[in-house]
Amino acid sequence: MYYPKYFLAAGSFEFKLLIVPLLQIIMFGMGSQMSLSDFAGVIKMPKGVIAGVICQFTLMPLMGITIASMFNFPPEIAAGIVLVGSSPSGLASNVMSFIAKANLALSVTLTAFATLLSPLLTPFLMKTLAGQFIEVDFWSMMLDIFNMVILPIIAGLIFNIFSISKVSFKGRITQLISYLLIIVLKNFIAFQTSDISFIFFLKGIGTDIFWFMLLPYLGTFVFKYFAKGNKEWLNKALAFISMLGIGIIITIITAAGRDSLLEVGLLLILACFIHNMFGYGLGYTIARFVLRMNEQDCRTIALEVGMQNGGLASGLALQMGKVATVGLAPAVFGPMMNITGSSLATWWRNKKTGIQKNNHQKNK
Repeated sequence: MYYPKYFLAAGSFEFKLLIVPLLQIIMFGMGSQMSLSDFAGVIKMPKGVIAGVICQFTLMPLMGITIASMFNFPPEIAAGIVLVGSSPSGLASNVMSFIAKANLALSVTLTAFATLLSPLLTPFLMKTLAGQFIEVDFWSMMLDIFNMVILPIIAGLIFNIFSISKVSFKGRITQLISYLLIIVLKNFIAFQTSDISFIFFLKGIGTDIFWFMLLPYLGTFVFKYFAKGNKEWLNKALAFISMLGIGIIITIITAAGRDSLLEVGLLLILACFIHNMFGYGLGYTIARFVLRMNEQDCRTIALEVGMQNGGLASGLALQMGKVATVGLAPAVFGPMMNITGSSLATWWRNKKTGIQKNNHQKNK
């Protein structure tokens, strides 16, 4: 806050250019911990997944626009709050669900499914709710989410199936074809919505295949050679890189938005706190008293709704060219949700879920 210039650039290189690559690395780490079975969980737990996704993409965006309007923030700051609310949940909610003794399988499936829907729902919500504050390009934002989240997660999934998980040859081929189709779809959207040639369209497909399919595959050989396939080492390394990356992103955004943060800092912190708390509270209340879900599922819904992917929101703010203003709310919300989420999860950990009691009664 005192010497922001040292965190903005080194010579002619602007540090904000690191935000997207760092986010992609974090999303790659997330993908390497996932598998297609996480997405298939919607079939096993349809009620929980549908309820969680609906709450995720209705409660938080509507709370965001309400809070932004109540506090009368400048337009770009207000848009940042809506952006936080319109983003999917992230890996942090899975960690908190584990600590809270919630339904971890539901949490992972919810995160995966919400992330899969984010290229469509996040731009739609931003266009609908935040369009009054700033100009929102629906297709451009969709492509940004593909580039920053979906494709890096695909890279992580490919790394996983060739280095860690035991997937049959047929299963690998099926997955690779699915991922290739997603890459083609992303570039087709760019071709249809942008003024690019067919050659550029083909070049885009080739570039994405290299970065997000071929490179992760080659990386599996490096992992097996140096780490001897040690999954625990990989998990620790990716966790450290993710924490470091998030810290760097927050530092860069805080430095870039120093003046705006000094102007609205305390109010923005309060607004993000209210947003976060209402996410937990409304998520739990709806799951408990409206949907009559069990305690473990209620905790999961609360954490999934209250915790957002602040990294994605920061990356989108950068791509809009407004990281110093729109990016402030994600920079504040991210660290705050980790503090509140870990506190809530720790408190819940010492509270009975009722599952053991019910199982004991059934055994009788």
